[in-house]
Amino acid sequence: MKNLFWFVLGIAGGFVVAHLMNKDPRGHEILADVDARISEFTDRMGDAYREQEARFSGLVDDVKDAAKAAASGAADVASDAADAVSDTARKLTD
Repeated sequence: MKNLFWFVLGIAGGFVVAHLMNKDPRGHEILADVDARISEFTDRMGDAYREQEARFSGLVDDVKDAAKAAASGAADVASDAADAVSDTARKLTD
């Protein structure tokens, strides 16, 4: 509980200091610069995230295609095996 109190007090103190800094023209400049840097950072992170998401999406599509091809091949092999068993059974009964 004590740690929560200090945490909340620190956040409140930060808001008070930022408000006082924003009233001063030099402080306003500093806060605007910090805001611009944060915005630039978040924009870069967003771009990197979208780039990685597109890369993973391409990989997932490739894996899906490979899985479909493997399933189709397995179905063909199973069908051929069933035909072979059926032919062998027919020959044995004749």
